[in-house]
Amino acid sequence: MDFDQPPVVRVSRDPEAGLPADEWPATIPAVAQLLADGIDLAPGVTFLVGENGSGKSTLIEAIAVAYGLSPEGGSAHGKHETRSSESPLHRALMIQRGIGTGRWGFFLRAETMHGWYTYMDEYGGPNDTDYHAMSHGESFLEVLNRKFATPSFYCLDEPEAALSFRSTLTLIRVLHDIAEAGGQVLCATHSPVLASMPGARILEVGDWGLREAAWDDLELVRHWKAYLDAPMRYLRHTLADD
Repeated sequence: MDFDQPPVVRVSRDPEAGLPADEWPATIPAVAQLLADGIDLAPGVTFLVGENGSGKSTLIEAIAVAYGLSPEGGSAHGKHETRSSESPLHRALMIQRGIGTGRWGFFLRAETMHGWYTYMDEYGGPNDTDYHAMSHGESFLEVLNRKFATPSFYCLDEPEAALSFRSTLTLIRVLHDIAEAGGQVLCATHSPVLASMPGARILEVGDWGLREAAWDDLELVRHWKAYLDAPMRYLRHTLADD
């Protein structure tokens, strides 16, 4: 029996859950693949990379909620809600937890962190601070420093939205330290910088569903390299008159 397992070993469909294949979000190829085949989550860091609408955030949200985390961000211990908008996918999922692992985790969701800060103003503990008093990027880094301190399960949805280039490098260090300590990270990102983290597993999300990819082979990376090499090659089409 293996006691050296990550917090989440596998995510699969609950055979008793009713989620019609012809209804959203099961119509998203990546979601359909997860429901059909399940997915094994490796120890350390896994990135989901893909275009808007590819389903990566839907997957992150559903796995986080199925694990027991708040759908609008935060831990399993405190749940704030401003407007219920999560998909029903989490109710169709089963989480196989690692043997001997704890239940702590945290969901950092860029689009709802402002509401979580307000929630923490009222319900935060003695180790929390006034996140609203900081800049957007500074508050994200403070959350990373305060909430990502133990080897647990962490879900992040586009955390680079608030971070500069240097702060993104700081985030890579935080994720590296979590992985080294035995924690597990599942992160949706548009950032080629963040996805370049050594040792991370990358799943590219798109019309094909989910596929493992090397950083150099990502469409995201190819487009950024081509754009930075010759911006006008892209902008002359974007800015052209119809």
